[in-house]
Amino acid sequence: MKSPKEYAIQVIREEAQAVLDLIPSLDEHFDRAVELIYRCHGKVIVTGVGKSGHIGAKIAATLASTGTPAFFINPLDVFHGDLGVMTRDDVVLAISNSGLTDELLRFIPMVLHMQVPIIGMSGNPNSLLAKYSTIHLNVHVAKEACPLNLAPTSSTTAQLVVGDALAIALMEKRKFRPQDFAQFHPGGELGRRLLTTAADVMRSDDLPIIPKDMHLGEAIIHVSKGKLGLGVSLEDGKIIGLITDGDIRRAMERWQAEFFNHTVSDIMTHQPKMVTPTTKITEIQRIMQRHKIHTVLVADQERHLLGVVDHYSCMI
Repeated sequence: MKSPKEYAIQVIREEAQAVLDLIPSLDEHFDRAVELIYRCHGKVIVTGVGKSGHIGAKIAATLASTGTPAFFINPLDVFHGDLGVMTRDDVVLAISNSGLTDELLRFIPMVLHMQVPIIGMSGNPNSLLAKYSTIHLNVHVAKEACPLNLAPTSSTTAQLVVGDALAIALMEKRKFRPQDFAQFHPGGELGRRLLTTAADVMRSDDLPIIPKDMHLGEAIIHVSKGKLGLGVSLEDGKIIGLITDGDIRRAMERWQAEFFNHTVSDIMTHQPKMVTPTTKITEIQRIMQRHKIHTVLVADQERHLLGVVDHYSCMI
């Protein structure tokens, strides 16, 4: 007898294979479905019954959060007034593994009467749903991962994956950006990171300010006390240079005994990386990665020092 872990491995393998087997089924119908939704002036109404309904609700949520207005409706609710949400500018995405679900098929004539295009998603390209769909997406799977081949497992995974594929293809077509994603996810961690600015996280008190003519032996003490691994040189209140503990370390290796005869101006970077208070944290992270640095200075347009943002400040 197999252990629970062995059953789990078998299910994962079978569902993964079912997903891979979908790739040959992706043809011009998928391209047409993406184009139809992209050109839609209304919204995508996703519908399905039972397990397909649960999958449909998730697909609708993914579409809505990635730039495609969408929501889920249970076809049973259509008969009790919810049909009023649908207009001729909409597109219906109807999901049914068999393509023969009675409750769903009773909804289809209403959609056809309103001349709303239907994207059918089923595992049966010869079903009634496929027949009456404007575009049909074939999500056929050879078998369910259920040992009885009854419980929706591989089939619902296939539906979910194709729904995600639609959403991502539409994201690319719309050139959906991280900033757009943040607008739809303001309460999530990613949303916070995308909306947070330098002003929100910068350190502005007790900044390690060091004059350019300070000897490096004394500068070490100031950099250490500042606990930021750097010192900033100002002139008339404006940034003229920056030294880091890395600069100091390399100078010690280079000059050795002569190190203490040199001043900050001998090793400082005259054009340190600076950002404005409104620069987003995500942009600051890109700057740090691109230039392989751990800290940026926050300044106004006249190069007045306002604060410092380090790598750890960005980890919100």
